[in-house]
Amino acid sequence: MAKPAFKDAPLRREIEDLAKQQDHHTLACWAAECAARVLYIFKKEKTDDLRARDAIDAGRGWIRGEITMVDARKAAFAAHAAAREADHVAASAASRAAGHAAATAHVKGHAVHAATYAVKAVFYDSLMEEQERRVLEERTWQYQYLLGGCNDHGERTS
Repeated sequence: MAKPAFKDAPLRREIEDLAKQQDHHTLACWAAECAARVLYIFKKEKTDDLRARDAIDAGRGWIRGEITMVDARKAAFAAHAAAREADHVAASAASRAAGHAAATAHVKGHAVHAATYAVKAVFYDSLMEEQERRVLEERTWQYQYLLGGCNDHGERTS
């Protein structure tokens, strides 16, 4: 059976515009939170695979100055490898969200990709009749979180 075509919420454009106004650390924090919200989807399929979780932790560690950008990138590559190994598209998308969250340490533009893959994970993990509602809920959360911002320790400021 072919997977249904992903349909994003119109709020995506507003999120992308808002993201362009944010600093690197805020975007890294936001990306990590977006990925963390869907990590459970990856863990349903890959219960013992820690690569996605480790990528989220690496992104957060980079924000706090505990690891280098190079180490965060290594974690991103590992999460993307895990995504390629996943059998279900939702699990793959969740791991890609984590990979892009870690990769945000390298290039802040990866943050919007982390958010989009998180939404794709929710979409493909949902029943058809729930997909539109769940995508809108996730995008609304992403927008509100990004509006609140993060401090240099990776904590939400509001």
